[in-house]
Amino acid sequence: MAHLKVNQEKITDKEQLIKICPFGAIEEINGKIEIGAACKMCRLCVKKGPAGAIEYVEEDIPQIDKNKWKGICVYVDHVEGNIHPVTFELIGKARELASKINHPVYAVFIGENIKDKAEEILHYGVDEVFLYDNKELVDFRIEPYTACFEDFINKIKPSIILVGATTVGRSLAPRVAARFRTGLTADCTVLDVKENTDLVQIRPAFGGNIMAQINTPNTRPQLATVRYKVMSAPQRNDEKSGKITLMDIEKEKLNSNIEVISVTKKEKEVSISDAEVIIACGRGVKSQKDFEMIKELCDLIGAQIAVTRPLIEAGWADAKRQIGLSGRTVKPKLIITCGISGAVQFTAGMRGSDCIIAINKDEKAPIFNVAHYGIVGDLYEVLPRLIEKIKVSKGA
Repeated sequence: MAHLKVNQEKITDKEQLIKICPFGAIEEINGKIEIGAACKMCRLCVKKGPAGAIEYVEEDIPQIDKNKWKGICVYVDHVEGNIHPVTFELIGKARELASKINHPVYAVFIGENIKDKAEEILHYGVDEVFLYDNKELVDFRIEPYTACFEDFINKIKPSIILVGATTVGRSLAPRVAARFRTGLTADCTVLDVKENTDLVQIRPAFGGNIMAQINTPNTRPQLATVRYKVMSAPQRNDEKSGKITLMDIEKEKLNSNIEVISVTKKEKEVSISDAEVIIACGRGVKSQKDFEMIKELCDLIGAQIAVTRPLIEAGWADAKRQIGLSGRTVKPKLIITCGISGAVQFTAGMRGSDCIIAINKDEKAPIFNVAHYGIVGDLYEVLPRLIEKIKVSKGA
């Protein structure tokens, strides 16, 4: 990190120096010139101020011995031992990254009575599963789970840790990153690794207008969270490989200020993230009653309805049906977009679909850049004809 150093004895005109800063960051406090939080590091004060009055000081960045950190670890996200499928997707990505730098693939599994469930992970090519199996870990509570994660990192020293961007993962990963004063990139859409083991983390930024490439080269471990359905899960092997290692941790570290009185399971709902066929609607749908036409097509092909953000804001659909950066990520076998222009915020949540068919009357709409098949036309003309053809085909 760099900072500005003020040499009070070299300041000849305080008022003139204060006026130099366009952000009002230079101020006089108790007779001394100080630089406040409004400073943008433009260094105009260094260039135009009295010679030597303000210095730009570049601090030495501490270097870490990267050879001491080895392995790519996946946190096993689960509820009562039932593993969330995002875990297997991350294992697939971990194996891909590990093959580039010749590192082992680890999994850290925290809970109670989960050894049998841990055996399943060995069917996916993990070299070693580190198991924290204690009665105090029966329910997710942030303090003991973080303590176990911290214990694992201190003992094993993995270079990279991947966590699913679930409710639990988004709570746990920041705590772990804070313990080790290391970086954490949330909701990554692309992951790669350099030969020196630096993780390349790419995610949409500034509302999806750019794809930011983020590196944390001076700290370890490197943490990233990834949404469900962004990566591809590997095929399950019939044979198990790797091993399970039971980890010990001091009981006092598992203490928590949270007491779980009861657990109420919510009703299982159908999520668009798990749908194999989706029909997505955008601004091109003129009114809420027009959803009846969309629903008819959904019934014919066994699809689920999804929408873009403007339709959620209009109150036409439930927020759980939104695709995009502020909604759900989907990866169906088929998705048909109707009247969607294809802004980055939307396409980031569905571009991994196996087959994308876009219907839009604007031939220059960005959605055609990601679609496998495009139909330039009014959805109010295209969909009725499509519905009719499907009915005839089913009747035949």
